[in-house]
Amino acid sequence: MKEFTFKINGAEYKCAVEEIEAGLTNVTVNGKTYQVETPKPEKPAAKPVVAPAPKPAAPAPAAAPAAPKAASAPAAGVQVKSPLPGSVIKVLVSEGQAVKRGDTLLTLESMKMENAIMAEQDGTVKQIAVTPGQNVMQDDLLVVLG
Repeated sequence: MKEFTFKINGAEYKCAVEEIEAGLTNVTVNGKTYQVETPKPEKPAAKPVVAPAPKPAAPAPAAAPAAPKAASAPAAGVQVKSPLPGSVIKVLVSEGQAVKRGDTLLTLESMKMENAIMAEQDGTVKQIAVTPGQNVMQDDLLVVLG
């Protein structure tokens, strides 16, 4: 319980405020108690997160023998990686879909905030490396664009 003293137009008011439960509060003013409804705080809007631009790949050594590709190797193209650790909420694209720069590819929840992961360039979705409900770490592969 918090107590306050207010002076309004020269008159002094002693007030006590006690939260009963979310949205209901008891306010006592000069000995008389009132039950007050307070609005629930709104959730902050999702802040869009733009995936960082990919760095150019280094040229492969000329004398290196060709290694067989693993079955789970990412497709060739621009890799969109997770900018922060979190959980995939929704995948909004499908493989083969054309996307424009700024299109939302998926929604990632991190620290109770929804983050829109957007395409940084026009292209076609070559591979989706995550599924809804999957936890990812920073720099984990999310989507490959071609």
